[in-house]
Amino acid sequence: MSRAETVRFRHSQALLVAAVIAFIGALPLATARWYLLPVLLVPVALGVWAWRAGTDADARELRLRALFGQRRVPWARVVELAADNRGRAVARLDDGERLVLPGVRGVELPRLVAVTGQAPSEPAA
Repeated sequence: MSRAETVRFRHSQALLVAAVIAFIGALPLATARWYLLPVLLVPVALGVWAWRAGTDADARELRLRALFGQRRVPWARVVELAADNRGRAVARLDDGERLVLPGVRGVELPRLVAVTGQAPSEPAA
């Protein structure tokens, strides 16, 4: 590929809306007593996770992003992409490790493979 096209997969933005509603709902409880203020950390953490977590893919690598940090996996290490029985996308690496790709559903695998510039192969019978 001549240009660096990045495909981003994220969780539903409804989670971010739910985090905002939970934050507003927790305000009366958290402000009732000073020791209840940490209750607000739960919806804040959920909101940051919903905004940040997911999978970014380009022609060179996969980037798996979580609440804190990220993991980069070059495509050369990916042996197989498949969907598990819960409909999530899973990558099997050359050392046998299985990675669940956050934000990627099994039905989105063709879009994920397309960013590599390769044609998807048919599953073995």
